[in-house]
Amino acid sequence: MPSIQSLTLTYDALNEQGTFSEGDTISGKVTLALLKQVKVNSFFIKATGDANVHWTDGSSDDRNTYSAHKRYFKLKQFLFPETSKDTVLPKGIHVYKFSLNIPQGSVPSSFNGPHGKIVYKLEAKLSRSWRMDQSVKQNILFVSRCYPNLPSLMLPQIGAIKKEMGLFSKGQADMEVTIDRMAYAPGETITVLAKINNSSSSEMTPKFRLGKKVIYRASGSTKREECTFIKVVENRIQAHTELEVRCRMKIPLDQTTTIQNCDILSVEYHLKAYLDISFAFDPEVLFPVVVVPLGFAPVPQPGVAAGPYPAGAVGGPSNSDFPSPVVSGHPYPVSPSSGRSGNPGAPMYSAPPPPVYPGNPMVFPCPPSVYPAQPAHVSGAYNNQVPEIPFPYGTPFSSSVIHPLPTAPTFQTPPAAPAIPPAPSLPAINPPPSFSPFNVSPTAPSYNLMNTDFLSQSDEAPPAYTLLFPSTATDKSDAK
Repeated sequence: MPSIQSLTLTYDALNEQGTFSEGDTISGKVTLALLKQVKVNSFFIKATGDANVHWTDGSSDDRNTYSAHKRYFKLKQFLFPETSKDTVLPKGIHVYKFSLNIPQGSVPSSFNGPHGKIVYKLEAKLSRSWRMDQSVKQNILFVSRCYPNLPSLMLPQIGAIKKEMGLFSKGQADMEVTIDRMAYAPGETITVLAKINNSSSSEMTPKFRLGKKVIYRASGSTKREECTFIKVVENRIQAHTELEVRCRMKIPLDQTTTIQNCDILSVEYHLKAYLDISFAFDPEVLFPVVVVPLGFAPVPQPGVAAGPYPAGAVGGPSNSDFPSPVVSGHPYPVSPSSGRSGNPGAPMYSAPPPPVYPGNPMVFPCPPSVYPAQPAHVSGAYNNQVPEIPFPYGTPFSSSVIHPLPTAPTFQTPPAAPAIPPAPSLPAINPPPSFSPFNVSPTAPSYNLMNTDFLSQSDEAPPAYTLLFPSTATDKSDAK
């Protein structure tokens, strides 16, 4: 007759979806029903989070197997003291409560794919001497809430492409595509606006695709898995026609969130808008799409500012004479003329990030390398970044009240000072007679030696020295 009738595990849900995230507490109870008295060595519950990938490539003669494992956390709680051995439990029903705290940090969401998975689970295990261990397991749905620079993901994206026709047609085709934002939750709708100017002699069909790409990594190798789950085909555009095309694409509810914070597994979404042209390469614009948990990101309302600036404004106010930089969604700088990666005709994205203030907190603390710093990469701008200035009146994206800017102080104009009467004119002062403090000698007689003809000189004696330099002794005697 078995000793254990049942071992069950239940936990308390924190929301309607039954999901958990970083920093949450998993609480519940373990129920053990015994048919008779048993002696137990240990009884504990643990919570683990693990990522695993595994795939095989090659034929039977040359087959290679790749696998990788990553553990994010392991929490363990003993339901009675760990040091107690051979604890005797009487017959009946025993209920044990537990509480486990999920650590903070960057932890990826749950995922299950053909070549890898990210699993979070609870396990209660009962150990006895000379008996098989009794355990019960239950998976929990984990949703990561680590999305740095979330306000920048709520801004519109703009991409443009220019296509020069080849041998079978003449002219060119221009397409500018705009989507309302980058971050969406499952069940939300992506609004796409494409402005197409077909100035060529060919017909073309605008098409839109929403796809997902999963990348598995192990032992320096990667395995990709791509699929398109939404495709929209619009009406054909005739030659020499300009048209605006609007498209709405709803993200299915069964799609997982974007995963970019796992070393061995990643999940990415993208939206591709392109023109299907016969006998020519199709010009396309590719937008990254981030799928976030349901209800995680606020949906921007039409005409409402998504930040500290008015609706429709791109970035903050500027008094600079230089043109504003173009922000590209491609991982390398591009220019409007050269396109993506310097190839003519490649698309260019424009998604200006909002200003980042030192006081603007993250939604959850995450390492800076989880997502590209955003933003984004700048094209046509300068490498020297403008130093960040602290925002003195609260965080622009926080829920706290933003204080208005202080008004400029007013100064009262002081009364005018009384006029000062002109000063009376002073009597004229005669200048003093000239006075020389020194006794000036009389001017010596001049002799022009340059005009003297030395050959015709006579034997006359030279002039006396006193004639050239009169002595002052005579003046002094006269003065006496």
